[in-house]
Amino acid sequence: MSSGPAPHATSSSSDSAAGCRLLLVRHAKAAPKHVAEDFERSLSDRGRADAPETGRWLAESGFEPHLVLCSPARRTRETWELIAPALPDVPPAVYDDRLYNGAPDALATVLAEQGVGLSHVMLVGHGRRPLPDDAAVRAVGVRVPAVGLSGSGPFPLDHHPRRRGPR
Repeated sequence: MSSGPAPHATSSSSDSAAGCRLLLVRHAKAAPKHVAEDFERSLSDRGRADAPETGRWLAESGFEPHLVLCSPARRTRETWELIAPALPDVPPAVYDDRLYNGAPDALATVLAEQGVGLSHVMLVGHGRRPLPDDAAVRAVGVRVPAVGLSGSGPFPLDHHPRRRGPR
């Protein structure tokens, strides 16, 4: 990123990633695990069809990310590349190894480093599943990092905006 104020920076004098709205996007449907090494798994045909729909939904939602943080895994890169063309103003993307199956604290670190001064950031990552004996978290997908990043969040974390969007 260039020096100086970030594009679309927040107006607060105490700019930080903490004042940022974060949209967590799980990669689109991927090929089965036995097809390739996990990092190199590509999107399935369904995933290739769903990701552009997600982009259109995102464009219509009014959420305008100023930066995209993306896992470097093939399926997350492909998801972002298929979402981006639907956006009216495509933000820069940062691919960071720590986002590949990173723990919530690693995701928070990347957000703190990259999202300073930005009001809207999108993270394209993976849906980490809780361990079966994890009584505190009883859901799958992006809820696990969401709990780690935001506690209970501004709305119930079992809220699924995706149900208003693509499949």
